[in-house]
Amino acid sequence: MKIERLLGITMILLSQRRVNAQTLADKFEVSLRTIYRDLETINTAGIPIVSYTGTDGGYEIMEQFRIDRQIVTFEDLQSILIALRGVQASLDDREMDSLLTKIKALVARSEQHQMEELGDTLMFDTNLWHGGGLKDKSMLTSLRQAAKNRNVVTFLYTNSEGIGEQREVEPIGLAWKGYAWYLYAYCQLRGDYRTFRLSRMSGLRILLELFKSRGIRMEELDARWGNKESGPLLHLLLRFTSRMRVRAEEAFGLDKVENLVDGSLLVRVSYPDNHWTYGMLLSYGPDVQVLEPVLVADRVKNMAKQIYNHYIATDDKIV
Repeated sequence: MKIERLLGITMILLSQRRVNAQTLADKFEVSLRTIYRDLETINTAGIPIVSYTGTDGGYEIMEQFRIDRQIVTFEDLQSILIALRGVQASLDDREMDSLLTKIKALVARSEQHQMEELGDTLMFDTNLWHGGGLKDKSMLTSLRQAAKNRNVVTFLYTNSEGIGEQREVEPIGLAWKGYAWYLYAYCQLRGDYRTFRLSRMSGLRILLELFKSRGIRMEELDARWGNKESGPLLHLLLRFTSRMRVRAEEAFGLDKVENLVDGSLLVRVSYPDNHWTYGMLLSYGPDVQVLEPVLVADRVKNMAKQIYNHYIATDDKIV
């Protein structure tokens, strides 16, 4: 639509110093003649556009002009841009690019220069250090589109214990939780809503089958799952060696850590009785001892024995 193109051209001119007509024509897939008419329309509407000739020629909005952004401050816009760039790092999405362009347009020219000089003092990036995430990026784009169009999707899902199972689900949306992307969806196999970690999904296919909305939003599911533990709750009393102080404080919080006279640490926390909890305890190796409950201590001890038995001769195995 023409109105959308006019708005798009205005936002680009506000966010960039100078743009030539051919660049605009290519972006909006129209003729140069149409772009010239659009620029005249924008100028007539009261947004002063200046043209320049020569090798560096093009069009730009007068230096003193900017959109009134009312109560949104320069610092507010900086924070919005940082958050959007972080999400954009994981998404190959034209809509996100367009949104970034519109937000940049709200920053005055003088402030854009200030932003470039100062640089960012905060970074939000959902990509991994080792350069991974390409698989997730492709899945994110496909799943987001499937959720919008309400297409059923199918994939092989492998749980934390290495068991794979084919699933057909009705995607609702995507969420970044902790350090990973998750799909919120209604699982047709389980007959209930589930979360699926993208890194455990493979063979994703978008089906032609469409589904009707079940009338539940991501925010409702998030609130429901946030108050629901997966498994009976374990009330743990843990003793850590002194060298685990930093890790314990980061993992459990200062209010959960008690310093003992000998330098060791006591931690009281509650976690669900599931595979993740035991994996977490084992990750501390010999630097943690489960004091309570005894049942959990025995399970960790048995797991440690099994690990040990993997690495020693048959005659030396612990039973």
